[in-house]
Amino acid sequence: MTTSKVNVPVGRKATGHVDYGLLLAVVGLVIFGLMMIVSATFTMAKSAKVVRDQAIYAVVGLGALVVVLRIDQKLLKRWAIPIMGVCILSLVVVLILGAHREGAASWVTGKSGQPSEFVKLGFIIYMAAWLAPQGGRIRDVTYGLFPFVVLLGVVCGLIVLQPDLGTAALVAGPALAMFYFAGAEVKQLLVSLVGGSGVLALLVLAWPHAMARLRTFVDPASDPLDAGWQIQRILEAMRAGGLFGRGLGNGELKLLLPLRHTDCIFAVIGEELGLIGCVAVIAVYVFIIWRGMSISRRAPDTFSSLLAAGISFSLALQTLVHIAGNTGTLPLTGVTLPLVSYGGSSLVATLASAGVLLGVSRVAVERPSGGDSTLAVGWRNRRARLSSTGRRRRMEDHGAR
Repeated sequence: MTTSKVNVPVGRKATGHVDYGLLLAVVGLVIFGLMMIVSATFTMAKSAKVVRDQAIYAVVGLGALVVVLRIDQKLLKRWAIPIMGVCILSLVVVLILGAHREGAASWVTGKSGQPSEFVKLGFIIYMAAWLAPQGGRIRDVTYGLFPFVVLLGVVCGLIVLQPDLGTAALVAGPALAMFYFAGAEVKQLLVSLVGGSGVLALLVLAWPHAMARLRTFVDPASDPLDAGWQIQRILEAMRAGGLFGRGLGNGELKLLLPLRHTDCIFAVIGEELGLIGCVAVIAVYVFIIWRGMSISRRAPDTFSSLLAAGISFSLALQTLVHIAGNTGTLPLTGVTLPLVSYGGSSLVATLASAGVLLGVSRVAVERPSGGDSTLAVGWRNRRARLSSTGRRRRMEDHGAR
């Protein structure tokens, strides 16, 4: 496993080292997450086991990060189809053999092993490999929109069948963003969004548990002893923290929260560290996402650029969904807070994703002094929207010849 050898633009050179600021922020969140899990679970009978398991997951995940960041980007691109095949197979196996827990067949064995967490990364790798060579053909319905909808429908459909709407949304969101960044027409994106929203609405209407969550979100007081109980306790904990919080380990309302070390970890942060603590945590995520998009803009080829953008958007979306659920601005979905919440599959998969992002940073080119490293998002822009993507394609084609 070696650093990628890519066509670096004339007059530029690769940085040759990982983005240490990004690495420090990622490791810092893992350590912070362990602290918050200790605080959230110290009164639980199995607190020691929960903390020990998360520490083991962290070591495994950091090992995966180190290994993945050294994988040649060309190798990832070459493996994209086998990776996608393994992802599809794992989702099928879960439907057949998965253990049911809390209404979903997403656990392979007991309480651990969620393949859908790794599918999020695998699908981003595949989408980057599929979109990178498309060029202007991405705006053609035959080459762009139709195969994109089929690919997205198969993967998200298998996840929805578990059923797991939250994870399906976390797979679809980055894919849509990558499709747009690769140069798809805005009207293609709107068609995908409208179609996806329609399917989501039908699923919510068809599944009682999803409809119950929606009703609770609209009016938490409508069922204060059952469905609305959890969100009311979460909001009380957030309010109780005030500006500075009650202090690490001193939270009282957190003891009333079910799954406080997973689904509700941000509420625990709010009660114990207050508004300032919440803002500080959000700032770290913003920094990671900003660094990720910066790496995407400086990536030396289209595949790496789309890969970095997809991972960055995936992390941003998952963070947003968790925090919004814990502040009452979106329905609770059971989505973990990346790198902080308890969960082996989530932690290892997120650290592996960070490893891919850091791997791209090793071959990223120096930031240009001109204005060609912007992300063009104009509504009437008909070219690829990632920085210099069209120029990269021309260079890659020239290198191939």
